[in-house]
Amino acid sequence: MTDNGVPAAAEPQVESSQQADPTRFGAFGGVFVPETLIGALEQLDRAFAQAYRDDRFWEELREMLRTYVGRPTPLCPAERLTSFVRSRARQGKGAAIWLKREDLAHTGAHKINNTIGQVLLAKRMEKSRVIAETGAGQHGVATATAAARFGLACEVYMGAEDARRQRLNVVRMRMLGAEVHEVTTGSKTLKDATNEAMRDWMSSVENTHYVLGSVVGPHPFPTIVRELQSIIGRETKGQSLRSFSKLPDAIVACVGGGSNAAGIFTTFIDDESVKLYGVEAGGTSSEIGQHAATLAVGSPGILHGAYSYVLQDEFGQTSDVHSCSAGLDYPGVGPEHAHWKETGRVTYTVRTDAQALDAFSLMSQSEGIIPALETAHAIAEAIDLAGTMDREQNLVICLSGRGDKDVEEVARLKGMLGEAAR
Repeated sequence: MTDNGVPAAAEPQVESSQQADPTRFGAFGGVFVPETLIGALEQLDRAFAQAYRDDRFWEELREMLRTYVGRPTPLCPAERLTSFVRSRARQGKGAAIWLKREDLAHTGAHKINNTIGQVLLAKRMEKSRVIAETGAGQHGVATATAAARFGLACEVYMGAEDARRQRLNVVRMRMLGAEVHEVTTGSKTLKDATNEAMRDWMSSVENTHYVLGSVVGPHPFPTIVRELQSIIGRETKGQSLRSFSKLPDAIVACVGGGSNAAGIFTTFIDDESVKLYGVEAGGTSSEIGQHAATLAVGSPGILHGAYSYVLQDEFGQTSDVHSCSAGLDYPGVGPEHAHWKETGRVTYTVRTDAQALDAFSLMSQSEGIIPALETAHAIAEAIDLAGTMDREQNLVICLSGRGDKDVEEVARLKGMLGEAAR
């Protein structure tokens, strides 16, 4: 492993090489797509396998992550948030809270780790165009950024409702040269954007690579995205050993599709002393259509080309979902997360819109960091969890993104828009 956390080509960590069926994580994963996409997926699988063994691929990626993305991102103590937790906890309780600052990466979130790698793969496959789906807009911005940097045409599909509440990111994508398609079908959110992106890909596979943004979809996407995001976990492990001379006692990350969580969890999966917590969107209630808690209340099924947990009715029809955070507003989850749930290695919890909004304000006012609403769900869980842990313990939050994109929506949801405008 290199000093900045990027694996050397001689150190393969791709799970597909470690199991009998490389398309699966236990029972989950697989390839459930129209025949027109099989060739593109096989080509991508071959390209990634070749790139993984190619020192030149990792050297170029390493240099891009260092000089363009700004890696490594820091692991820093959240001293005032820790003091807040300890002020409410019983004597001797209140773990030290640390923040893995993915919000400081170029474009403001972890998404750029994946898009730079996938655009490099697109170039290896001699594709001239990339497409992407996006919910909160961060993946769309990151894809548009990588496409601009390497001179590829870029089109992004985004639900019209997400485009409304994440208007800043729509403007950013267009400024970067991307064409943004606002999807008006269905719930007008991430699921519908993904549907449209896959339809586009089916008719354009010869010259187009689909830069899928999370650890979802058919093989090899969950493995590729997990590997490209695993730099978060590798950096966190080394930084923890330097900062507090041991591994974290707990790591907390939000989970929609689950890329930031998979990225930080995967390095620690074999470290049983490290407790891992994924936090889903509880929305406004436990009623169908009012939350996006796929692992908490969903059931196994097929969505967007993979077998995983899905929010669905008794007839297998995908349910409507809701979250104040557009990036968690998705009725499925990555198949590796489903596997980690089944094995018990990761604990998955749920936080509501109201709890996330409170955590958003607390982080902003206690640490001077405005977090993404997605991240705020993890912060809400971490605050309560840290209060039950001993003071000698350490808890890391994957601060997956910054919240510039969310300030107007938060103000609207809090009924503060007029006051904030003044």
